[in-house]
Amino acid sequence: MNRTPDRRSFLASSAAAAGLLALPKIAAATQEKGGISLGVQSYTFRNFDLEPALKRMKELGLKSAEFYSKHLPPDASPEKLKGILDLCKEYGVAPVGFGVSQFTKDHDKNKKVFEFGKAVGVKYLSASPSLDSFDSLDKLCEEYKIAIAIHPHGPTGKDSRDKWWSAEVILKAVKDHHKLIGSCLDTGHLIRMAQLGEKIDPAEQVRVMGDRNFGMHLKDHDNKRKTDVVFGDPAGVLDVAAVFKALKEVKFTGAVAIEYEANPSDPSPDMKKCVAYVRETVKDVG
Repeated sequence: MNRTPDRRSFLASSAAAAGLLALPKIAAATQEKGGISLGVQSYTFRNFDLEPALKRMKELGLKSAEFYSKHLPPDASPEKLKGILDLCKEYGVAPVGFGVSQFTKDHDKNKKVFEFGKAVGVKYLSASPSLDSFDSLDKLCEEYKIAIAIHPHGPTGKDSRDKWWSAEVILKAVKDHHKLIGSCLDTGHLIRMAQLGEKIDPAEQVRVMGDRNFGMHLKDHDNKRKTDVVFGDPAGVLDVAAVFKALKEVKFTGAVAIEYEANPSDPSPDMKKCVAYVRETVKDVG
């Protein structure tokens, strides 16, 4: 889904955010055993405004989120942004990531996204950058210490695919660039590549990216019905345990955001099953 925000108006400067809530202390409290932050991609609750979405996240026991533009608008005024962050604090949900954002060779425009990221305290920006954006992103990652996490989107049509469709494609593009440029693998979209004849193992994709894994969208998908399914559903194919074992192997300390695109009118019952499944699986993995 295209979640790119309208950035015609933006925070004027980092100084405008000086009075905003600082979130690193909240984010630190979200770390699970082993250093992994378990949360949600707020797109899961796209049919809800921010506060009802946060209420549902809290009910699921999730304390972090990768937000998308409806819930955390990059063009919000400093006053509105502070109100959003105060609400996040009230519900105990820390923004650890934002996206999916587009980046081009326009350095000034890219910089505004990083300014926004700094203001809200995220660790990474999930992204779909153009091939000519990396010189700009190298400089910005170094300056802001915020990671760019490239998001594979899988098939985009019957015979076409996203330009960032696999870890191998991403790594080839970023290996000679700043160490904070890597991936936010989306297990559901990797699974969807089977629709184009590409059978991809999400756990192996984690190993390919190694220390360039900065985030993850965790979801399972039924390619026959072309819909997301809860973890453990017989129609799904994702080996959640294998994914977490791979994350453990590469010493991942980033954010795993459960994303569920089915049942947008009421995703909470299915999300409750997904969260319980992940927590039980993590115990088994150790």
